[in-house]
Amino acid sequence: MAGLVIRSFDSADETRPFEDGKGKLDLLRTDGGPVGRAVFEPGWRWSEHIKPLAGTASCQEAHTGYVVSGRIKIVMDDGESSEAGPGDFLQIAPGHDAWVVGEEPCVAVDWTGYGDYAKPSSS
Repeated sequence: MAGLVIRSFDSADETRPFEDGKGKLDLLRTDGGPVGRAVFEPGWRWSEHIKPLAGTASCQEAHTGYVVSGRIKIVMDDGESSEAGPGDFLQIAPGHDAWVVGEEPCVAVDWTGYGDYAKPSSS
């Protein structure tokens, strides 16, 4: 492991666009695992813009992350829901939908759930 690593998401190892141009995921591969920065555009909703790529009824990734800007609403499969905004830490279990709230893009950094996020399913 390197003693110091500084990288820019603007020079990501991989960029995955979302359906209908509603955002993208920039992914960095690190010694500690993948870290991603997602930009969810206004109107983005997991069940509309990622579900076709994932091929699952709801998001099955666990997320641990931080909202940089914008707002996002998360609704768990059991109905529990909450909204997150700038400066909020997120820990979300598998089994949820989410969407952008308002007219500002939501930017979120995640260090556990973006490795396979928005990656077309192989089935």
